Amino acid sequence: MSLLLEPSPTTIKEEKLYREMGLTDEEFAMVERILGRLPNYTETGIFSVMWSEHCSYKNSKPVLKKFPTDGKQVLQGPGEGAGIVDIGDGLAVAFKIESHNHPSAIEPYQGAATGVGGIIRDVFSMGARPIALLNSLRFGELTSPRVKYLFEHVVAGIAGYGNCVGIPTVGGEVQFDAAYEGNPLVNAMCVGLIRHEDIQRGVASGVGNTVMYVGAKTGRDGIHGATFASEELTEASEAKRPAVQVGDPFMEKLLLEACLEVVQSDALVGIQDMGAAGLTSSSAEMASKAGVGIEMNLDLVPQREAGMTPYEMMLSESQERMLLVVKKGREQEIIDLFAKYGLEAKAIGQVTDDKMLRLYFHGEVVAEIPVDALAKDAPVYHKPSAEPAYYREFQQIDYVPHVENYEETLLALLAQPTIASKEWVYDQYDYMVRTNTVVAPGSDAAVVRIRGTKKALAMTTDCNSRYVYLDPETGGKITVAEAARNVVCSGAKPLAITDCLNFGSPEKPEIFWQLEKAVDGMSAACRALSAPVISGNVSLYNETNGEAIYPTPIVGMVGLVEDLDHITTQAFKQAGDIIYVIGEAKPEFGGSELQKWLEGRIFGKAPSIDLEVEAERQEALLAAIQAGLVASAHDVAEGGLSVALAECVIAAAGLGAKVTVSGDIVAELFSETQSRFIVSIKKEHQAVFEQLIEAKPIGEVTADGTLRIENEHGEAIVNLSVEQMRSVWKGAIPCLLKSKA
Repeated sequence: MSLLLEPSPTTIKEEKLYREMGLTDEEFAMVERILGRLPNYTETGIFSVMWSEHCSYKNSKPVLKKFPTDGKQVLQGPGEGAGIVDIGDGLAVAFKIESHNHPSAIEPYQGAATGVGGIIRDVFSMGARPIALLNSLRFGELTSPRVKYLFEHVVAGIAGYGNCVGIPTVGGEVQFDAAYEGNPLVNAMCVGLIRHEDIQRGVASGVGNTVMYVGAKTGRDGIHGATFASEELTEASEAKRPAVQVGDPFMEKLLLEACLEVVQSDALVGIQDMGAAGLTSSSAEMASKAGVGIEMNLDLVPQREAGMTPYEMMLSESQERMLLVVKKGREQEIIDLFAKYGLEAKAIGQVTDDKMLRLYFHGEVVAEIPVDALAKDAPVYHKPSAEPAYYREFQQIDYVPHVENYEETLLALLAQPTIASKEWVYDQYDYMVRTNTVVAPGSDAAVVRIRGTKKALAMTTDCNSRYVYLDPETGGKITVAEAARNVVCSGAKPLAITDCLNFGSPEKPEIFWQLEKAVDGMSAACRALSAPVISGNVSLYNETNGEAIYPTPIVGMVGLVEDLDHITTQAFKQAGDIIYVIGEAKPEFGGSELQKWLEGRIFGKAPSIDLEVEAERQEALLAAIQAGLVASAHDVAEGGLSVALAECVIAAAGLGAKVTVSGDIVAELFSETQSRFIVSIKKEHQAVFEQLIEAKPIGEVTADGTLRIENEHGEAIVNLSVEQMRSVWKGAIPCLLKSKA
């Protein structure tokens, strides 16, 4: 569309064209007041993307303020490309998680691939070298052709981008539930390493300094991607396929290396990824943070398509692009540096002192907007909140499952896609590239060594959204606690979290209540476990034709392994070791894998959690691991103790286990009671271990390749070969993908 064909400001108002861009009548009136006139087409588009939930957090900002974001280890909290935490010796770790849900629902390969590309740029824009990728995925039941298609192509997109860019994908999680049938979740996390002195921030300070565009040319892909991500999916969403960007991982690799070199130059003032809302958000946010303005000549923007309008250039979300602010007079150094990598760096504007975003095109001013109105002064809404009727109903239910055959039940649980082996997924990822991966995907947390030190980083993504649906506050606590459990079981001390809050429409009071309560629970757990929130993302409007997903606040956590000798995995290590369980089982089955398998749905109360007990147990277990007393450690999660034991023997080479349970057998084997762990220790450590931690010996590791669980009378209630369990567990997802049903 040429400028001459764009609707006039009067037409935009009278025909309410701004609504198609995502602005409400009230918001358009605010824009009119701010400008003192009607906005033109380009300005309307700029306001619509910057005021979308995806960019402004206008509905979630009041809730996000509840998160604890400080701690002595925090060097950079929320508000930049990624958060940064100190790990000693002048080193720090930068990390963040983000969603790419709507694009992945429409175009799964590119949606997932560009989600990975975007999160990598968030990390290296801080000056950090990306060292690991993780993800958290949600799909409908793995029985429909569409879900299989989405699953296969999302995984291929993640693998394709990460493998080509040369960053190992070391961990993640996948869960399957009908609640995600129409709206899958694709959350990507990146972890980077940085020296304190190299930390960069996205600011555009220094009036007269030059604004430079670096990386791929701007095309028409991704236009209005931010507003697309801020509305629910409908039958018409397929028509928005052009809103999905296309990634080029080879360009990203060059951009990464060039940016890591440019951050060493004192010519650089600020750097930011052109992520959601592209050139608009990067320029407006950098200027607003620095208290300055920016003017740009759009004729100078590198373009890969002919006849692009200012509207298209400013709203494009083409990938692999960065915006830099460089000291005046030093532009050639930057141009030469990027040229070494075959990349174009081009001066397109300058920093001004009037706090305005001013755009020129063909010699005319085509947009003139106060930067603060776009960024820090965007509207904020306090949405109504209401407790849903289902929650009150579920709180009255005490669900007691009926299990007749424990063996059959255990095998059935091992075959559930949410519990089953995810080898089909992570075998497509190159998780050993750069050769620093010490614990590969499949254990409680991934572990990556830090070269030149005895330290390592443990990292995980977690969320049991069923619990959050049943009881958002309790589920929020559990999400953070389980992530910390996984990190502690790997021998690491939790440092901080990043989160991706995936919810339905905040316009619905019941959904907003879920968001509020989940954040309350997460905040309480973060405080109890000394793991502040340092970065994150909000993804709302995850609905299909009015049906919301389960509330899914994904937590990405990173922990520090002080010494490589402390690294622990879930696999039993040698016959004769004593198996302990930490924590008592209670008959809690609401939202459990057993309930879903038996009833085909979830209901009732979520398992309870005592954060004080959680913190004490994690601290004691970590102390025992650091003292060299623990051979293996694994948290008891989906499927309960029986599944956790099966996972410990499946991961071990040729070993088995013989354990005894008593009391309520169904609860002992299948309850998902929180704050529980299975550990194995050598017999010579028994006395010291029992002094350090309250734990109950339940059996020992055997050499016969069998899992034998006995009741208190010595009768076998489960007696399965490890091979039989492994076959069921490993074969479940490949079998479902091959089946024609």
